[in-house]
Amino acid sequence: MSKPSGTRDRIVHAVLRIIGEHGVAGVTNRRIAAEAGVSLGSLTYHFATQHDLLRESLLQFVREETQRFTDLADGHRRDGVDTLEEAGALVGRVAAGIDFDSERIAPFELYIQAGRDPQLREAAAECFAAYDRLAASILSALGVPDAERAAGAVVALVTGLQLRRLATGSAAEDLVDALLMVTRGAGQPA
Repeated sequence: MSKPSGTRDRIVHAVLRIIGEHGVAGVTNRRIAAEAGVSLGSLTYHFATQHDLLRESLLQFVREETQRFTDLADGHRRDGVDTLEEAGALVGRVAAGIDFDSERIAPFELYIQAGRDPQLREAAAECFAAYDRLAASILSALGVPDAERAAGAVVALVTGLQLRRLATGSAAEDLVDALLMVTRGAGQPA
């Protein structure tokens, strides 16, 4: 995650850390203010409601992750990663290097909360749409037929396998194997 600089960013990152450590139920204004190092007044100035905080936290996480993965994909395309196997190896290295710190656990909590909270559901849909666009772009660049159609399945697979890794400690190689299986078969008729 990037280093939060402004007050609003510090608040959002504090919310992500709190959710990752204590769940959505642990998000209180006092805890956020203490974690972010801001006054309660500053917190309510920037975010009128808890829903605003949760929504912006989820969206900010996805913006940062999408930018990080886009930059990574662009850099490796320039460096000649142009086969599914090379892309799979890259995904494996990236996945293995991801520590499930509190800010990376938080989105899973927020996605589950979105299932209970229609006000958060729209933000979750925006997040998955951003991931789908990124996946479609990468799959397209790799020559995967019907990349847009395959993107949602790839994102769901990555999300599910990352959740599995988080819950069980399974290896990143499981993610790579599953991605290669799906992307190789994406062009086959249903």
